Amino acid sequence: MPRTILAGLAGGMTMNVTMLLTFRLLGFGWNGGGILLSSPVQSPKLIAIWTQIEPLPLVVANPAPIIIGMMLFGIGHAFIYRSVSAAWPTGIFQRAVRFAGLLFFMTFLFWEFFTPFNQLGEPLPLVALELLFWATIAFAEAFVIASVCERKVSGV
Repeated sequence: MPRTILAGLAGGMTMNVTMLLTFRLLGFGWNGGGILLSSPVQSPKLIAIWTQIEPLPLVVANPAPIIIGMMLFGIGHAFIYRSVSAAWPTGIFQRAVRFAGLLFFMTFLFWEFFTPFNQLGEPLPLVALELLFWATIAFAEAFVIASVCERKVSGV
């Protein structure tokens, strides 16, 4: 159990850092102006939600609860990994790829389809870019969780 929690905390931290590098740095920009806000094809509704309509999303106005939430999701993901990984071929990379696929298809693909595409009218090219970001996030988190969970402990 302690290793699973540690794997989840490491995975959650990885998810936060990777989201910072993809969505914040490239997508929204440090001070605005990222491709997701400056693209001429972007949905005005999405831009307004992220920059104008009060209250702004917590991740913009007060990111601490979101960062903590992602850490908790990481712990949950590690427990899911522990429950399903035994059925997969051995090896960190092989298991990480499978787990990243699980996270991507069951969570991130659904999120992008249902919210940015469906509710916010985001155009498909930008949804595709966000899916690339989510795939990167899913693989980074899955690789860290698999690495911690599968690491062999030296006998003492």
